Amino acid sequence: MAPVELTRRELVAAFLGASVASACTRQAARAPVPGAIVDRAVDTGHKLRTGPLPRAQTFEPVDVLIVGAGAAGLSAAWRLSAAGVKDVRVVELEAEAGGTSRSGRNGVSAFPWGAHYLPSPLEDRGPVMRLLREMDAVTGVDAEGHPSFAEELLIQEPDERVFYKGHWYEGLYLRAGASPEDLAELERFDAKMNAFAAARDAKGRKAFAVPGALSSDDAEWTALDAVSMARWMEVEGFRSPRLKWFVDYACRDDYGATSEHVSAWAGIWYFAARQNGKGERSDGFLSWPEGNGRLVKQLASSLGPRQLETQVLVHTVEPGEDGCRVHALDARTGAPRAFHARQVVLACPRFVAAHVVAPWREARPAWMEAFVYSPWVVANLTVSAPPVSRGFPLAWDNVFYESQSLGYVVATHQSLRQDARGPTVLTWYLPMAGADVKAERNKALSATYGDWEALVMADLMPAHPGVGALAQRLEVQRWGHAMVRPQPGFLWGEARRAAQQSLGRHLHFAHTDLGGMALFEEANWFGVQAAERALTGMGLKSASWL
Repeated sequence: MAPVELTRRELVAAFLGASVASACTRQAARAPVPGAIVDRAVDTGHKLRTGPLPRAQTFEPVDVLIVGAGAAGLSAAWRLSAAGVKDVRVVELEAEAGGTSRSGRNGVSAFPWGAHYLPSPLEDRGPVMRLLREMDAVTGVDAEGHPSFAEELLIQEPDERVFYKGHWYEGLYLRAGASPEDLAELERFDAKMNAFAAARDAKGRKAFAVPGALSSDDAEWTALDAVSMARWMEVEGFRSPRLKWFVDYACRDDYGATSEHVSAWAGIWYFAARQNGKGERSDGFLSWPEGNGRLVKQLASSLGPRQLETQVLVHTVEPGEDGCRVHALDARTGAPRAFHARQVVLACPRFVAAHVVAPWREARPAWMEAFVYSPWVVANLTVSAPPVSRGFPLAWDNVFYESQSLGYVVATHQSLRQDARGPTVLTWYLPMAGADVKAERNKALSATYGDWEALVMADLMPAHPGVGALAQRLEVQRWGHAMVRPQPGFLWGEARRAAQQSLGRHLHFAHTDLGGMALFEEANWFGVQAAERALTGMGLKSASWL
C-alpha cells in the first residue's frame, strides 16, 4: 500500500499541534529554504541488529577502552587521564565526539546540535565544578561555599520570552492576561518548590540534589516517583492552565515527555534541585555559542591525538577473567577490529548495550524494558539578520506557547551580535513527546527534508512573518533515542539500580540513562564513577572525585 501523503496543514498538526496548523494556512507563499538532514549514524548503528559481523583475529591491547565519546564517555576518559592512566582509548561510532552535546559551525557562528546550557552549580564540589575551574569559568566562592562564574558565560538579558497570540512577552510563565487565581496558584506552587529545595533528611542530604544520586533516599521523597507530575498537580489542586502549561513545558524541555509521562519526583527536581530554597539560583545558566559542545571539547582535551577514534562501531564486548575482548568494525571501510582491554567503560545507552554485551544477547536482563527513550529533532536555521519581533525583544531562549516545539535559542546571543543586526543562527528544538515512543521515532525518521523545512518555517513564521526572506540555510539533526524518560516508578525503582552495577571486575557502565535524566551533570557523574571503578579494577588508588 502506498504511503498516505499529508497536506501541509495535516503535517504541521501532526508534529506541532492544531494552533500552529491553523496559523500556517494564513502564511504567504515563499521559496523553500535550502538545506539537508545531516544525521547518518542511524544507518551504521542499525548494523547491530543484522546478525553476526566479521571479527578480527589480532587483538590490540589497551589498559582501558571507553566505548562511546558522548559526555559520559569523555568524562570517564578525563577522570582516568587526571589519575595518570596513559593507556586509555576512546572509540566512537559518529564522525565527531560529543553525543547529544555535539556542536557545529558555519561561517556565521558555532551552534549546538543538542544540549545548549549548563545550570551553574550551587555548591563548590563535585566533578562538574572541577571541569568549570579547568575552563576558567569560576571566579570565586563566597563564605557559604557558593561559587560565582565569569560574567561572559552567564546568559545575558533578555534571557527568556514567550510568544502568545501575536505578541512576545517577557519570561516563560505567561503573566499577560493572567487572572488573580492564576497568579495565586503560581505563588503557591513556587512556595512548595522552595520548600522542597530547602528540605533535608536526618543525614543532612538534600531531598532533591544535583546530580540525582546525591538526593535523599528517604521514602518521604522517593514516594513521589510513583505518580506522574500531572497527577501530583491534580492532587495538590493546581488547575491553572497557565501553570499546567509551564510545568508541562519544563518536563518536555528537560525530559522530552509531557507531565503525564514524567514522575512527580523528576518534575519537582526540575524546579527544586537547582535553587537554594528561597526561589533563587546561584548565578543562573552558563552557555556558549556551541552550547554544551564547549564542555565536551574541554573533556576531550585531556586525550592525546591517537587516544580518540571516531567511526568505530563496537558490536561485541565479551567479559572474561583477564579483561574484556571487544570486537568492532571500521565504519568507513567495514574492516574488522579487535581489542583486549584490562578494563572497559561502556558509555552507551542501555538499548545499545543490550546488543553489544555478549552475555546479554543470550539472556537479556529483565530490567532493560524499564528504559524508555524520547526522540528529538534539532534544526539550525542560518538567517541574514535577527528576525523582527512584535512585543518583548529577541532573547536567548524564545518559546512558542501554542506549539509542541520548544521554540529556539539564538547562537550569537552571548557575543552581543544580536544588537548589530548581523547574521545569526537559530537553533530550533522539537521533543517528540507522545506516549508511544516507537511511533514518535518512526514519525521523526520518516519525515523528509521538505517536511522538516515546512515544519520549522510554519513554527517560526507566525512570530516572525518576514523570516522567510532572511532564511539562508536549514540543517536538521534527528535523535532517535535522544533522552531517557523518567517515567513514574523509574528513578527510584530497582531496574535503574540494577543497571548501574558493573558486570564482573572488568566491565563498567556510564551514560545519562543510568541517572534517569538526560542532563550533563548526570552524564559527567556516571562517567567519573565508571572511571573510578576502572581504577579500582586495575588496583590503582586515587582520591574520589564524587
